[in-house]
Amino acid sequence: MSRSCAIVIPARMASTRFPGKPLVDLCGKPMLQWVVEASRKANLTDQIVVATPDDEILETCRLLKIDAVRTAISHPSGTDRLAEVSDGLFADVYVNVQGDEPLIDPETIRACAKPLLDDPTLEMGSIYSAIAEDEIENPAVVKVVTDLAGNALYFSRHAIPFPRNPRVIPMKKHVGIYCYRRDVLQRFAGWEQSPLEATESLEQLRFLEHGVRIRMSEGKASAVAVDTPEQADEVRKLLSGSVR
Repeated sequence: MSRSCAIVIPARMASTRFPGKPLVDLCGKPMLQWVVEASRKANLTDQIVVATPDDEILETCRLLKIDAVRTAISHPSGTDRLAEVSDGLFADVYVNVQGDEPLIDPETIRACAKPLLDDPTLEMGSIYSAIAEDEIENPAVVKVVTDLAGNALYFSRHAIPFPRNPRVIPMKKHVGIYCYRRDVLQRFAGWEQSPLEATESLEQLRFLEHGVRIRMSEGKASAVAVDTPEQADEVRKLLSGSVR
């Protein structure tokens, strides 16, 4: 059975460290345009939409002929923004591609969606990649451990699993791209922040605490995600030397 897919890119101008970053210029294009183009290259769907509360982003999308919808300014997370979008946009699977990932690999987007497109019993999916040695102790880099079927057991900013004995499998770095069924998105929007989520400041733990299986697939982490102006400069250097 063929299943439909929608890619939703949450984006907002308000950012503590980098206000206005979705529209920052990267080699002649706003960052958001790079994310949309990567999403198109995944060849999953024609339903690619930006979800935003901001007039500036809506106007930019209009000029660039990118589909966009206005969402409430009050949403605390991109997942809540997707839940609102799912009220009016139908799909079997919704892929959440972060608006600050201009270097995201289209194959990683495909890898995230594939398990849910293939297996109707799965509710949610995400991506892991290899982790560099200098990232293991960095709390800004999220780690994930999985069960034997590939479902997430836990996400943490701490290095997991703890190597009481020599590791027999490599550690896994979590890559922040997700896919969901509509039902689990709608349920998420009605749940209060959960204890582990509050402790680690990781919203995906709310799903685990409510018993949702998250199927992890292997993909590639972006070379740089943009959270600061300095990271935008890094991306410009990488883009200026590539043809996309």
